[in-house]
Amino acid sequence: MVGWIYFFIIIFANSIGAVSGMGGGVIIKPLFDTLGFHDVLSISFYSTVAVLSMSIVSTIRQAQNGIKINWSFALWLSFGSVLGGIFGSLGLDKLVGIMPSEKIVSLVQIVLIVATLLFSYAYSKKHWRGYQLNSTISILGCGLFLGAIASFLGIGGGPLNVALLMMLFQVPIKDATVYSIITILFSQLSKVITISVSTGFSQFDLSLLMYIIPAGIIGGFLGAYLSKIVSSEKVTTIYQFVIIGVLLVNFYNAYKLFL
Repeated sequence: MVGWIYFFIIIFANSIGAVSGMGGGVIIKPLFDTLGFHDVLSISFYSTVAVLSMSIVSTIRQAQNGIKINWSFALWLSFGSVLGGIFGSLGLDKLVGIMPSEKIVSLVQIVLIVATLLFSYAYSKKHWRGYQLNSTISILGCGLFLGAIASFLGIGGGPLNVALLMMLFQVPIKDATVYSIITILFSQLSKVITISVSTGFSQFDLSLLMYIIPAGIIGGFLGAYLSKIVSSEKVTTIYQFVIIGVLLVNFYNAYKLFL
């Protein structure tokens, strides 16, 4: 039963996530927290696998759709996100180890997610004056930061990817969603590799992957298809609605922690 619930949540979240560039994890993680079937590390792992599956499919489909990708930009961004993903995963493990309660860890994640959501929504509405950075160091540094946040929070990347790419590099929103998904792919891949060489996978119920991986793939296909036919204006609207919805879920989860 749990597997099927996760299956349908992931398809919905990854379809929306692929279109908006959020990656799905920003929806999956809070909803899994609300359901409360698993602990913090397990939820983070399942969300990572779902988003990784989606991002692989979505990246391939976007390239097949004829989306022009600056591969030099994408690869430096991705390299930074790999390093960031490692730091973020190790940071989450460390926080879980030193905190007296998982509730505190969850609260830290919720606060950071809400902060990134509020920033991203504000930027999408106001479009503050951006920058036009183009140095390798700036691209690498952006990827490092985004990868660390994505891995630590277990949300894949979320709206912060899109907002920062638009603000720092003046990337149009539809292009930003593509680069966001590519960044998410590498950050989540690095997180899975980090888990495999550190704690291993024995602590997780791997039988759920038979639901999670197919759902992630289906969501990736649906998201790539929708991205091809949805206009930039509608992408912005979807982006903003998802942020509002996820904010409400996170506020509810924070409220539950204090009950």
